[in-house]
Amino acid sequence: MEETVEDPPTSAVLLDHCHFSQVIFNSVEKFYIPGGDITCYYTLTQHFIPRRKDWIGIFRVGWKTTREYYTFMWVTLPVDLNSESAKQQEVQFKAYYLPKDDEYYQFCYVDQDGVVRGASIPFQFRPENEEDILVVTTQGEVEEIEQHNKELCKENRELKDSCVSLQKQNSDMQAMLQKKQEELETLKSISKKLEQTMKEQKDCWETELLQLKEQNQKMSSENEKMGVRVDQLQAQLSNQGKEMEKLVQGVQDKTEQLEHLKEENGQLFLSLTEQREHQKKLEQTVEEMKQKETTAAKKQQELTDQNMDLSKRLSENKIIYNVLQREKEKMEKENDFLKRENSRLLSYMGLDSDSLSYQVPTSNQGGTRQDPGLVFGNPYSGIQESSAPSLLSIKKCPTCKSDFPDDVFDHNLALEQHLQTLSLNCPICDKTFPAKEKQIFEDHVFCHTL
Repeated sequence: MEETVEDPPTSAVLLDHCHFSQVIFNSVEKFYIPGGDITCYYTLTQHFIPRRKDWIGIFRVGWKTTREYYTFMWVTLPVDLNSESAKQQEVQFKAYYLPKDDEYYQFCYVDQDGVVRGASIPFQFRPENEEDILVVTTQGEVEEIEQHNKELCKENRELKDSCVSLQKQNSDMQAMLQKKQEELETLKSISKKLEQTMKEQKDCWETELLQLKEQNQKMSSENEKMGVRVDQLQAQLSNQGKEMEKLVQGVQDKTEQLEHLKEENGQLFLSLTEQREHQKKLEQTVEEMKQKETTAAKKQQELTDQNMDLSKRLSENKIIYNVLQREKEKMEKENDFLKRENSRLLSYMGLDSDSLSYQVPTSNQGGTRQDPGLVFGNPYSGIQESSAPSLLSIKKCPTCKSDFPDDVFDHNLALEQHLQTLSLNCPICDKTFPAKEKQIFEDHVFCHTL
């Protein structure tokens, strides 16, 4: 064999899957003289492309797979595959690695997939002999050889079919054998367990037998030593028989109790089933309660939202109340101002507040109408009673300083009506507002509707 760094790629591909026509070997001798190097010439066809791991091996005629090579050499990749020189290749085998027998060999081109792409005619390694006879083969012999080759190929195909069938039968038998081996292993394991159990039982029986023998020896010794007590022992044996009967009866009672316990167990199982059904109903009830609780939580949330709205409205009302309260204080200040103005006017007219308060009830008793829109009554009613000539002479309003016409007969009544137009009275609480504060008056009336 040739010493190489690595083995060539081979395969177990059968001969009918090979392509022997893609590489053609040229100038192959019928025999080569041993002890010399030989050169193998081959031609690459146009449909074949060589690869880096392709190799040429020397095989003994009759080989079956590419693993049966005797020696090999790596092929040299051509630089330009399209050139004519690239098609003609050669490889040299050293004499040291060549076969030494006179068997028939042939060159085979094997690609890196382990598939044969070409094979040469057979040749031998033997010295040159002058007695070699040139054999001439006739056309009939060639046809006979070809017919024989066809028969051999047919027989080869039949053998291959038979081989495939035998391989299938072999795989089936292997599977069956594997199954039987598994069953055998299972049976062996069971047998081993049984043997172990029997051994343990045998040891137990031997131990019990040994104990019984020891007891028998002791009993014999005691029987020999205490022959007098034989009758007593027989009495004891009789008592033991009775106890055994009692034990048998106790066992029967225990069996009956066991049956009774089994019945109770069945009843308890039924009760447990009913309790489980009841538990399922309770779970459904709990689920319904959870749904109701969820609904109640939603309603509570709605009520909380409503409460928030009411709180917001209450806060707004409080703000409005504070505003109105400030307006009220403002009006009270204005009322005090009007009171001071009235006092000033009364002082200007020569009247004081005491005489006015004294004269106002008198005028009310006399049936004189008092204006309900004035907070402190009509300040000019007392003036009319006490000094009518001076009131008749008033032709100018003391508040707005406007003049009355000369053709007005009752200046007092005109003045009263004129003062009513200068104020606004609340129809609910009789509160009076100046005419120029109409917006405050409307807000005040609106507050009574809230």
